[in-house]
Amino acid sequence: MGSEAYEISTDPDRLDRDWVHQVISTDTYWAKGRTREDMDRAIDHSLPYGVYGPGGQVAFGRLVTDRTYFAWLSDVFVDRSVRGQGISKLLMTRIVADAEEMGLKRILLATGDAQGLYRQFGFDDIGDDYSWMYRVWDARP
Repeated sequence: MGSEAYEISTDPDRLDRDWVHQVISTDTYWAKGRTREDMDRAIDHSLPYGVYGPGGQVAFGRLVTDRTYFAWLSDVFVDRSVRGQGISKLLMTRIVADAEEMGLKRILLATGDAQGLYRQFGFDDIGDDYSWMYRVWDARP
């Protein structure tokens, strides 16, 4: 089945939140052990993207954004059973189109293994004149 058989929605009520929590908290290197409560709160404060096929939800991603200047792309995941069918490219095409429509000036993301995918959509390593900084807090109690 090609990617044309899939539909993308940003309707948070359509998400299969059980599936999203399950795959993000168990089948990713960046969010193992994430609680359902934290995942729900993250979705509620983001622009979520669900990709749906005949059998239900097969992919997820979310933009944390002010919808004007900036977004953080996070939690992009395609179910292992449908990888290799162009679903990640379908999802990224939609996300980039939405970001352009919003007029965003910058989207950031972090990846340990999908640089090739994101480069196809104009993402590059940070190498500008800014000094990017971050702060990390210990895990929540």
